Amino acid sequence: MSASGKLAAFRLPPLPTVGELIKLYRLRAEKQLSQNFLLDLRLTDKIVRQAGCLRGAHVCEVGPGPGGLTRSILNAGAADLLVVEKDSRFIPGLKLLSEAAPGRLRVVHGDILTYRMDRGFSASISKPWDEDPPNLHIIGNLPFSVSTPLIIKWLENIANQTGPFAYGRTRLTLTFQKEVAERLTASTGSRQRSRLSIMAQYLCTVHNCFTIPGRAFVPKPEVDVGVVHFTPLVQPQIQQPFKLVERVVRNIFQFRRKHCHKGVEKLFPAECRMELTQQMMQKADVDPTLRPTELTIPHMRALVDVYADLCAQQPSLLSYEFREELRIKHLTGKGDTPMREFLDRSTSTPPSPLQPC
Repeated sequence: MSASGKLAAFRLPPLPTVGELIKLYRLRAEKQLSQNFLLDLRLTDKIVRQAGCLRGAHVCEVGPGPGGLTRSILNAGAADLLVVEKDSRFIPGLKLLSEAAPGRLRVVHGDILTYRMDRGFSASISKPWDEDPPNLHIIGNLPFSVSTPLIIKWLENIANQTGPFAYGRTRLTLTFQKEVAERLTASTGSRQRSRLSIMAQYLCTVHNCFTIPGRAFVPKPEVDVGVVHFTPLVQPQIQQPFKLVERVVRNIFQFRRKHCHKGVEKLFPAECRMELTQQMMQKADVDPTLRPTELTIPHMRALVDVYADLCAQQPSLLSYEFREELRIKHLTGKGDTPMREFLDRSTSTPPSPLQPC
């Protein structure tokens, strides 16, 4: 059979268009769920192409809605497509697609934030982490309301090699608000450089593929949409637990317009703040007057490594939260409430950088 004949064999039988299905089932995008339909199959085909060759692949599609992207994935030759849809209104139309592609499309009515994707596919498709990625892809036109919490969840899964990444270095091709897409891929010194930039790029190769104008969606969102592709790295660029990395990065970027030492200070209780901040900056060999947006991944790695060492010496630092301290001070009306009780110290000696403060 010729190449064109093989491609034709993957084509779905005649079906109602996505627009016709929307009318048939009286579907309407729900604003509170930040739903926006992409009906142009040329654009859904273009998104799918960013994932790479899907012929014979296993795919999980997130939030398929009326099934436009679903059709493009099936037409690209996916052998096993699992779709996870939270909104029950879309299930009948997706089941119609499933009947048109027997044995190739599985429909799950559930929430992707809680769905156990590590149980969604056979363990036989797994690849060792240090080898090529498995023939498994995650693709989705994500609702804006879940896109950021979902990618943070998956980044933590990548760090721990759990969830979809129990199968290996599963690749992702996802849509985000244009601004979020730019943050995910922003380079050092960029105006869009953010916490999200560091968290994504220390774990993955991240590529901003292209932008879809808002007018292509129904209803038209107020922003354009970016398509982003992620490939997990064999070795993370920061070799520390995800939560520890996130803690340091979050604190530094909470003062993104100030010098980076301002955010580092908030990792420590008031009575030893200056000493430990100075020690952390010096040991990491990072210029304290750099802005957060000017910090490279190696800068962050050095800071996180030193912070991990300090926490190993003083485990109480891990439970310290600057915002919680502010809340307590506000509730008690004591602007200088000491934190000695919080740190549960057993000594009354003055704090030093090498002793519990």
